[in-house]
Amino acid sequence: MYDSSTGIIRNYINPLIGDLPMQSVTVKTVDIFIHDLHRTRSAAEKYHAVKQDYISDSQVEKVFKLARCAFNQAVRWNVIPQNPFNQANLCKAKCREREIWDAETIRKALDACRDANLYVCMNLSFACSLRIGEILGLTWNNVHISEPEIKDDDAWLYIVQELAMVKRSALAALNNKNIYHIFPAWTGKTTNTVLVLKKPKTDSSIRRVWIPKTVAYVLQELRKNQLHQIELAGFDYTDYNLVIAFPNGHPCEEKRINQAFTKLKAEAKLPDVVFHSLRHSSATYKLKLNHGDLKATQGDTGHAEIDMITSVYAHILDEDRKINAQKFESAFYANPDLRSVRPPEKPKEQAPATLDLEALVEQLRNSPEL
Repeated sequence: MYDSSTGIIRNYINPLIGDLPMQSVTVKTVDIFIHDLHRTRSAAEKYHAVKQDYISDSQVEKVFKLARCAFNQAVRWNVIPQNPFNQANLCKAKCREREIWDAETIRKALDACRDANLYVCMNLSFACSLRIGEILGLTWNNVHISEPEIKDDDAWLYIVQELAMVKRSALAALNNKNIYHIFPAWTGKTTNTVLVLKKPKTDSSIRRVWIPKTVAYVLQELRKNQLHQIELAGFDYTDYNLVIAFPNGHPCEEKRINQAFTKLKAEAKLPDVVFHSLRHSSATYKLKLNHGDLKATQGDTGHAEIDMITSVYAHILDEDRKINAQKFESAFYANPDLRSVRPPEKPKEQAPATLDLEALVEQLRNSPEL
């Protein structure tokens, strides 16, 4: 996040409005800034190739949010009276629907997988809706899979950290904020990046997630094999208590899981999706199984805003709404007795009654008391 933000400032904010005094920036200035952003060429970074000539709508939105955040800070410091970005017009970028695997494809992928670490990662991503960094940063002290817990359907994980590759310059600039552990460089060479265990991206990401029995047994088997490796390796094993680790105990980088996942897709001839799509598949099926319970699904995914669930997975809810219409047809309109139901006809107007004087006189004669 630090590298991304400084890159946005360097490439897109400073060149366009960096020389303006904050007090001179108006809503019109911001509107022009947004217009100019859409005509700005994508900036090339040292380790990231340019994917398109001009920056995308989603990138414009990131630039806008960062600048708005900075101006909010200026308001808090009484540098400016109000934030012009709050009144500017920004067309929100459309969320592109991510390709996902269905349950049958995931079963096929798991059956074809021969990489133990990838197999566990796939199960945790799909069954528990975990991010890859959360899986790789998971430690055994936060895994509760005892026999009584599994028997009572009470096996669970506690997500408190994630594994990430970060730049040393970012660590220095932030004074190691929210960093729990820094792993050493095993190659002996000093690099610009380092593996760390850090606090998750949001407070809502710190959560308890219950796991299915089968996944609990998968973790039990992994732990059994891992303890056997520790016994065989002896002093050659560096025990960081990580669930996903190499045979020598070292943490497994995200790129290694992605490489294994790419190899699996090619060998099993599976549709091309990214590993993160398994998390989308997870949320999709949970919404279907719990009949659209957004709060329960949000609790597992760890999204800070429930809008993320409704926007990213809205097509799933629409599908269920279509099924609702089909169920309504079967339950109500399919009844043959209802086929002839029509709106009630309006009653015919009767002719106004006329006064029969002879009948009235005769009635009075027969009933003097009237």
